Amino acid sequence: MTKPPTSTPETGSAEDFLRLDRQLCFSLNAASRAFGAVYRNLLKDLGLTYPQYLVMLALWEHGELPVKRLGELLRLDSGTLSPLLKRLESGGLVRRERSAHDERSVIVGVTPAGTALRERAALVPRRIMAATGFDLHEAAELRALLDRLTLALDDAALDTAPPCD
Repeated sequence: MTKPPTSTPETGSAEDFLRLDRQLCFSLNAASRAFGAVYRNLLKDLGLTYPQYLVMLALWEHGELPVKRLGELLRLDSGTLSPLLKRLESGGLVRRERSAHDERSVIVGVTPAGTALRERAALVPRRIMAATGFDLHEAAELRALLDRLTLALDDAALDTAPPCD
């Protein structure tokens, strides 16, 4: 009787590949949930949820943006983005208005209250970095790997998408 080959991380057996602790998606999900918990604590003082914080980051960085472009930057569809913007607008942090050049387009901009919030939010990234225990180099390496992963998965999603009729 021959002994089955010993598995390695590169050539693991089918059974090894089905282990929860071998799932990249699970590790990413667990890290995302852990990030969410830390962000929830940091952002409650700002009165923001994590998705609202991302909207504000994009607007602070880019200035006024069409809703469509904001959705592209945040990788959010309009069904998810619209309620976020509505809550931020009702909180006085952003304003939405129809584009003067294209009535179909809605432009989102930061209000003075939203601009004032930026100064208080400036501490969040430093606290997040401290929570990770990573130095700037490690954080940049991880971000680069995650960006590469995202591109690969975007390409794979396009390659495996069912054909359109």
